[in-house]
Amino acid sequence: MKVSIVSVVLNCRDYIGDCILSVIGQDYSEIEYIVIDGGSTDGTLDVIQQYQDRIHVFITQKDQGFYDGLNKGIALATGDIIGILNADDMIAEPGTISMVVRCFATTLCGGVYGNLEYTDRKNIRRVVRSWRPGDFRLERLKRGWMPPHPTLYLYKELYGRCGNYSMDFGTSADYEFILRLFSMYGTSMVYIDHLLVKMRKGGMSNAGMKPFLLACIYDYRSLVLHRFRWPVLVTICKKLRKIKQFFY
Repeated sequence: MKVSIVSVVLNCRDYIGDCILSVIGQDYSEIEYIVIDGGSTDGTLDVIQQYQDRIHVFITQKDQGFYDGLNKGIALATGDIIGILNADDMIAEPGTISMVVRCFATTLCGGVYGNLEYTDRKNIRRVVRSWRPGDFRLERLKRGWMPPHPTLYLYKELYGRCGNYSMDFGTSADYEFILRLFSMYGTSMVYIDHLLVKMRKGGMSNAGMKPFLLACIYDYRSLVLHRFRWPVLVTICKKLRKIKQFFY
């Protein structure tokens, strides 16, 4: 099976190299790597060019933000499976994609997800949070659960059925997409109890109180759109679930 990995980047000179190396260092051979740059001006393009012979698709142009770039990358993907890796994140180990593919090959699932570690932005060896989501059950989704989006791998055909990431939900566009995926299409998922992604703290959804409050509003709107009961309570539960990630 061919795996397409999409990275969207804007002005991430200090970290994009680690991201790229974690992809091209995988021991799985059938990987298509797609990098969508939103018009970086800080030297990010110079770093990307160092690895351009290992990147299958590279586009740099102004866009409407992260999820617009993500939609562009997914539209260009030719793999059977699509994964998303943020520009300041890293695939945890060289054998991670092989593990994901084996899971798809041995189960009848539509998607695979696993564990994620949040690390210090400067020192990736310092873990500050650990997200171990556990097995998927619809009832858990109704109580604010979601899989870590950066660890989520889906068959490409699901994107054709579910549509693009919406531009109307800010940093919660991934949450709205996941609610749509599960509640409207009943996608079957398999959990791998293994670290798949290391995420540096300080990304667009971890940038202070104002983004946090906006994310709460967008989470609530996503739940209302998909007709979940008690959307205020589910939004609160979703945020409270993060507390246990600090005790690992």
